[in-house]
Amino acid sequence: MQKLTLEYPLSTKSTKLVWDMIGNAAGLQKWLADQVVEGEDTLTFTWGQPWTERDTKTSRILEIEKQDHIRMLWDYHEDTPECYWEIRIGQSDLTGNLSLLITDYAADDEEETDLRGIWDDNFERLHRVSGF
Repeated sequence: MQKLTLEYPLSTKSTKLVWDMIGNAAGLQKWLADQVVEGEDTLTFTWGQPWTERDTKTSRILEIEKQDHIRMLWDYHEDTPECYWEIRIGQSDLTGNLSLLITDYAADDEEETDLRGIWDDNFERLHRVSGF
């Protein structure tokens, strides 16, 4: 597995606003999937509308630190816990500007290219719905 680390600059200095978009099902549903349902220690993501073909995947929440990051593990990676995915709020010591730091894992170069495209699209949606 190849570790993929992406950084997206944000145009807000409010970690609370960013956390509201990444730290819970309601926020994630605004930009990451069509539907996000929170379980006891899971988030279930569904892409696609009810009248179309849908894709549903579940992630177990491994770690949550409010105003900082959420780390999860897709159910199909249960046998490789080092292949988590994470959304973290980064902040420049110099400027104070915030960024979104994404960690994910790809099986090969082709999947890495696909994942980069998916995260780029997700960030575009986040920017559209939040303004940052």
